[in-house]
Amino acid sequence: MSFLLQQMLGDKLKNMTGGGTTDGEESEGGKESAASKGMSREEFEEYQKQLIEEKITRDKEFATKKAERANLRVLMRDKYRIPQSAQDEATVQMAGDDLDIPEELAKMVDEDEEQEEMNDSFLGKLQNMDVDFDSIKAKAQSTMTEVKQVAEEKCVMM
Repeated sequence: MSFLLQQMLGDKLKNMTGGGTTDGEESEGGKESAASKGMSREEFEEYQKQLIEEKITRDKEFATKKAERANLRVLMRDKYRIPQSAQDEATVQMAGDDLDIPEELAKMVDEDEEQEEMNDSFLGKLQNMDVDFDSIKAKAQSTMTEVKQVAEEKCVMM
């Protein structure tokens, strides 16, 4: 019975007393107010400014991190000759010149470049090949003796 009375009279009583909001609820149609936070108007305005500033700094940091990751993907695609992504390039351009590559990644890339340079050099290629230098030396000496013999036959001065 009390349930029925509460349903019939509860809404009317709430309307008469101004809505009957409790401490945990927010007033003004779901928006926060100084009264709902228990602050003065000046404190509440300062609090709102701080929230906005924090949101702006978080958004900037997020955009920078996102651009750094895009820059990394662009560099990796360059390195491994993978087709570029227009989305990554646009993200990098939006961020500007503030992009840094993490130190660990830079070290890793430098080590890879040094290793590739070593492998690309003549000595590096010789080290990686399984070549019999004795046979190459013998072939070179026999070729030189043949060239000398032909030169002696054709040239009067020798």
